[in-house]
Amino acid sequence: MRKQLIIEKLNEKQKELQFSGNVRVIQNSDSFTCNFGYANLPEKLENKAHTRFGIASGSKIFTAISICQLVEQGKLAFDTKLNDCLAIDFLYFDKNITIHHLLTHTSGVPDYFDEDVMEDFEELWIDRPMYHIRNVKDFLPMFQYEKMIDKVDSAFKYNNTGYILLGLVIEAVSGMIFSEYIQKNIFESAKMADSGYFSLDLLPSNVATGYVDEPEGILKSNVFSIPAKGSPDGGAYVSVEDMECFWEALLNYQLLTKPMTELLLTPQVHEEDDYFYGYGGFMKVREQKVVKFVQMGYDPGVNYHSVHYPHDDLTIIVCSNKSSGAFEMQNVVEQALLEQD
Repeated sequence: MRKQLIIEKLNEKQKELQFSGNVRVIQNSDSFTCNFGYANLPEKLENKAHTRFGIASGSKIFTAISICQLVEQGKLAFDTKLNDCLAIDFLYFDKNITIHHLLTHTSGVPDYFDEDVMEDFEELWIDRPMYHIRNVKDFLPMFQYEKMIDKVDSAFKYNNTGYILLGLVIEAVSGMIFSEYIQKNIFESAKMADSGYFSLDLLPSNVATGYVDEPEGILKSNVFSIPAKGSPDGGAYVSVEDMECFWEALLNYQLLTKPMTELLLTPQVHEEDDYFYGYGGFMKVREQKVVKFVQMGYDPGVNYHSVHYPHDDLTIIVCSNKSSGAFEMQNVVEQALLEQD
């Protein structure tokens, strides 16, 4: 691994972007971490190796794996209908929505945060304060009686509501609170000791505060910008080392059996260009083979990117406590280690 070159390039890009966060690179059993910026800006507390960052939608894969675990246990099937899982009235939802549709963003259900309608995530909390959003069911008033935005089995359209619904299914089928299910069956199984779904007003130690850019170069905390506690569509906190543990556990069949892991990582629906979406997230496909698995997450004061290249045995994990910069830092490593993306 060209470690020194990568570190030099990352330092250059960090200065250009004023990036704050951690970058971890793993290839062929060799690894290193670079830490940049501050976990707490006023106190000048630096981001360190085990600093925990929010990863927004990067945690959708935990929800997907949980569903796959319940399928393996015979408690669900991918063609199980939503109506057969939940005793909740969705007046305008199509009765043919299945688990598969929700996992692949093809259900057509209304998205409580539709980026085509609103650009600012903070707009969600004007009429419904974010400090009330602490449980999966707290999202229901945001979409329960809205009409479908597309037909079932329509083309891929990224949809957060679908994963809220999957979280409700996990709770109904497992009998556990969503965050507790993930803690026991994913974080503990993968030895992700720093990870969890933490409440913003009850944060443990070593958590990076998220910062949002304001006019005139001011940075404000994201404490009033995101839900009080993470949910099935995003919001877990992790360290970059924990995400290395996650990738290792997933790819070594510690979270799911080999057949189910392969299904999780199989392309299901086309997104655009060479990119597809499977049950476990985005993936780039060339000549009918997956060349790159992609995880990402964006919230105010939160930016996460992680990729795994199976052929090159390369994993890159970037967590930031600002709203941007993770992709650019990831790209620095890709350009240094790969002849082509």
